[in-house]
Amino acid sequence: MSLSLGEKLKQAREARGASISEVAEQTRISALYLESIENNDYRGLPGGIFNKGFVKSYAKYVGLSEQEALQDYARLISEQGETNIEETKTYRPEVLTDDRSGGSMIPTIIFAAIILGLLTWGVFALVKYLREQQDQPVAANTTNNSKNNSNSANTTNNSNGGNTAANSNTAQQTMPPASEIKAEFKASEEVSVQATIDGKKASFLIKPETPQTFTGQQSIKIVYSKYKIQALQMSLNGKAITLPTAPANAKMQGIEFEINKENLPQIWQSGAITLAPPTTPNANTNTAPNTNAPR
Repeated sequence: MSLSLGEKLKQAREARGASISEVAEQTRISALYLESIENNDYRGLPGGIFNKGFVKSYAKYVGLSEQEALQDYARLISEQGETNIEETKTYRPEVLTDDRSGGSMIPTIIFAAIILGLLTWGVFALVKYLREQQDQPVAANTTNNSKNNSNSANTTNNSNGGNTAANSNTAQQTMPPASEIKAEFKASEEVSVQATIDGKKASFLIKPETPQTFTGQQSIKIVYSKYKIQALQMSLNGKAITLPTAPANAKMQGIEFEINKENLPQIWQSGAITLAPPTTPNANTNTAPNTNAPR
């Protein structure tokens, strides 16, 4: 005995491992309509071309021939004597699909898009604000330095003796009063830095898009790989400082230096970090080697 249309559709659906709900979601046909089609009961369906459309969509989804499915449907309707009934039924569009799964999706999608847009705008605004805050001190210091240089040049040109010019140059080299040590680091590539600020040690990853500023009251100690020498730049209390080009000891793998209250004026005036070579014991004495030298 050959299978009916409903049995064929159900068998094909089960072979695909799909449930009624999954078919309803994919075809946008009510699950109640699909169950009625599998049971060969079309009395609850709108009828006419709508029934044919349901059968065709169901067959296409489960992989059956659409034409054969429509022929089986026509044969089934003819056998049930419902040809006239199905053509005269009035279609109600509001029951074509499952309203719970379809009608509520549009407001949800719109709301999600609005939230996503607001979050994206907020992130961009925050990043822009942080960059402006970081660039502001550098720009202010550059402006002040330009003004100081201009004033010093005018003083030199307008003076009647060499003493005024010398005093102007001395004023240029004097570090402004500072109550803290502020070191800002920028990198052209990722650089891993270990910083000890007032005795507190922490590790940082400095990236081109995320500079780091370390602020200490007493001291700042910095350690980073010697292979990243060319990638790191530093400004100290608003002034660009040249970093060491090599470790103090050739055998060391890292660059290590400390800025504190004592050496801050000298570093600021010279504009460079100078590493002292490791102390070597005097050959004419019996002094033991310094075991605290950086490695």
